[in-house]
Amino acid sequence: MGVPRPHHPTSPVRGSGPESARLLAAVEAAVAYYRAQLGQADGPRAYLAHRGLGVLVQREWPWRVGYAPPDWSSLTDHLLAAGFTAEEVVGAGVARRTRSDPHRLIDVFRDRILFPVRDPAGQAVAFLGRCRPDSMVRVPKYINSPRSAIYDKGRLLFGIAEQQERIRARWTPVLVEGPADVLAVWLSYSRSGPSGAVAVAPCGTTLTDDQAAILRNLPGAAQGVVAAFDADPAGFAAVDRAWRLLRQQRLPGPLLVAEFAAGADPADLLRRPNGRAQLRTALRRRARPMLDAVLDHRLTRLVERHPRLLEDIEGRCAAVRVLVPLLFQAASPDDAIRLARRIVATTGAGVDTVAIAAIAHLEDTLHSARPGAGAGGVPPLCSLRS
Repeated sequence: MGVPRPHHPTSPVRGSGPESARLLAAVEAAVAYYRAQLGQADGPRAYLAHRGLGVLVQREWPWRVGYAPPDWSSLTDHLLAAGFTAEEVVGAGVARRTRSDPHRLIDVFRDRILFPVRDPAGQAVAFLGRCRPDSMVRVPKYINSPRSAIYDKGRLLFGIAEQQERIRARWTPVLVEGPADVLAVWLSYSRSGPSGAVAVAPCGTTLTDDQAAILRNLPGAAQGVVAAFDADPAGFAAVDRAWRLLRQQRLPGPLLVAEFAAGADPADLLRRPNGRAQLRTALRRRARPMLDAVLDHRLTRLVERHPRLLEDIEGRCAAVRVLVPLLFQAASPDDAIRLARRIVATTGAGVDTVAIAAIAHLEDTLHSARPGAGAGGVPPLCSLRS
């Protein structure tokens, strides 16, 4: 099986010409080297098997997961011996110069499981590196290749290039946090079928406008986009950001969020008995409107800061005023009415309190939209009738 050559409507990340070709060749040589190293690394292989990802050791394509040994310059020495120059291995983002001696090169990735990142043409352009879970050194869980002439992490989504068949089949896009989650969803739908979910992840960064545009242009986005993040504060923040950016993209389908138990994520589910079926169920049957989750997150943060907020009418009214602007982000009047009822149920405030707060917010927005009153606009909410 050869390197995948996908086609999708993102603009190229890399440039053209001999220099870029050499950088791409260096990254591809690094992919092959790291892949070979995985076969000799008992610890990383055992970790992948423990996470339910043992198939990635047995099957090279399409993901070509590898391992960077702990030596300071094993890859660098290998690439230099293969004929690449110092400038090329640094430019490819796989080596860097030391501060004490600019002439000395060391590997960017050491003692990490590596997931190659591919560009729209299917070329490997970078890596996401996961530290060993048994590492005695305190290091970041994930690091990624530095920005280079062939790689801009904010303009790519991990998993796009490797799953073109599923993307063309209009499988529902699922936005997850990292490569292990992408692979968990991939394995949960390991056989071809008429429908399913196809997961992608930002490359070591929060979701960007460019990545949101990639999601909008996926064929399956017409059925909706599902966010599947960890059930923790970082995951909640990621959902909120995804809502803001994807809403701006005006996706053709609904925006949904999959619910997981506290501290869990798709990769965690994969390890459980019947985990693949549980993950499919979470993505297909237990997804709920993303705006509902944003409302819940906002209220949770309020109550965490003010634990007694909802104990009296004044606090409930204050909570309503914070939540009511979300009504004007609803996709339709029916969604806005449903969300208004949710505000009533979660805060304990009356329907009239929510209606008055909504009218006040609308009047404030209209006032700010008047000439000379600053930027703004009429919100899309058409009705608040119950």
